[in-house]
Amino acid sequence: MSEGLKILFVSAEVAPYAKTGGLADVAGSLPQKLVELGHDVRVVLPGYKEINYEMDYVTDFQVELEQRNTTCIVKQITNAPVLTYTLNNYHYYGRYGIYCHHDDGARFAFFSKASLELIKAIEFKPDILHLNDWHAAPAALLLKEYYQEKDPFYRGIKTLLTIHNLEYQGHFGKEILEVLDLPESYFVPESVEFYGMFNFLKAGIVYSDKINTVSKTYAKEILTPQYGEKMEGILKTRESDLHGIVNGISYEIFNPLTDPFIYFPYNEKNLTVKTKNKKALQKEVGLPESDVPLIGVVHRLVDQKGLNLVCDCFKQIMDLDTQFILLGLGDPYYEKAFLKFMKKYPEKVSVKIEFNEELAHKIYAGSDIFLMPSAFEPCGLGQMISLRYGTIPIVRETGGLKDTIVDMNYDFDNGNGFSFRDMDSKAFFDALKRAVLTYRDEPGTWLELVKKGMKSDFSWNKSAKEYLALYDKILEE
Repeated sequence: MSEGLKILFVSAEVAPYAKTGGLADVAGSLPQKLVELGHDVRVVLPGYKEINYEMDYVTDFQVELEQRNTTCIVKQITNAPVLTYTLNNYHYYGRYGIYCHHDDGARFAFFSKASLELIKAIEFKPDILHLNDWHAAPAALLLKEYYQEKDPFYRGIKTLLTIHNLEYQGHFGKEILEVLDLPESYFVPESVEFYGMFNFLKAGIVYSDKINTVSKTYAKEILTPQYGEKMEGILKTRESDLHGIVNGISYEIFNPLTDPFIYFPYNEKNLTVKTKNKKALQKEVGLPESDVPLIGVVHRLVDQKGLNLVCDCFKQIMDLDTQFILLGLGDPYYEKAFLKFMKKYPEKVSVKIEFNEELAHKIYAGSDIFLMPSAFEPCGLGQMISLRYGTIPIVRETGGLKDTIVDMNYDFDNGNGFSFRDMDSKAFFDALKRAVLTYRDEPGTWLELVKKGMKSDFSWNKSAKEYLALYDKILEE
């Protein structure tokens, strides 16, 4: 395995500086592990207005975009564990909100192009340009088709595109060609055109040297019409370059023994303290202190997360004599549905429609069961985090959930949760019922399951080495 690689990690989100989901957690923790393994890694993200960290000026340069020159001011986040740059421009980022602006196409076109200009401005020539999701994907096209043609500095730089969720692709109008100063010849199905739109992610799929997704199962699933989001055809043309590497989680951030967010520190040796966390959580969210199974949900409230299954059999869940706590934001349909359940079952249900990192940690620590019945899941971090806190996950066998959770009823030696295959409420409820009955009727078995989950290793140790092996493969070719 190569030593001393230079890697630029390009991501629209990086925890803890800017976060809406799992992408930020990966971008915040994988580079740290690569640095620990002896590599020179830099991270770059847009300079959003809400980034509230001390920063130092590094340099500035002009980026040609939308047929004019616009200034990019580079700042470095002070005392970051990995050298982290923000690309600042008032026109594109001088407002609150990471996404959902009318000009997101131009905003992330600027990010892609400015990331390439950055490496020359700071004289850091990476071996690998590691691009994450659609926001950074056009950089692969620009590097291969423009920068490497015009400037010897950029030759030899290789690209890896990581697809964290194929559902989000970055569809924008044909005018992005003009924004990036690309000729009409690129607006064809063999390049960036996708059903009459400029597709950012497709630009990365077509022009990156290698592509990976965040679990081995999802890498296979996206080659099918069921999971391919209409992109399965172009992905099949790159099948030999497509890989799957399961994400890890930060064992420093998600550590029940040192977590500053939870009520009481604990590990697998003092699980009575986990019970104290449960009681404290019940008190905080207004539920009666009780030993009934406490079911936790921490998700974006969207169809992907299989919440329709939860809604369909919610009465049955309540009939099992359980408590339920949900934290999340998203589709108003689900927000209203779960608030209605809370109104109907005030002694059993607590719903928080918000983003609250501290409460999320408390739910992971205080719950007994964690629900993740996703329709599809590229990797999923929640199921791994819940195990870290001794909270048993119930998942559907898809993507990274299938790769990380083994049903204890079918393989007790390796089992660490409960799972189901079919995307229907009966299959989901059967898995949930098995979990509840095990908790209630087999406390010894449940305790063994909790300890096993807490001892399991879903850190970045293994996955980071798989990324390094993939980097080596790219460089060898």
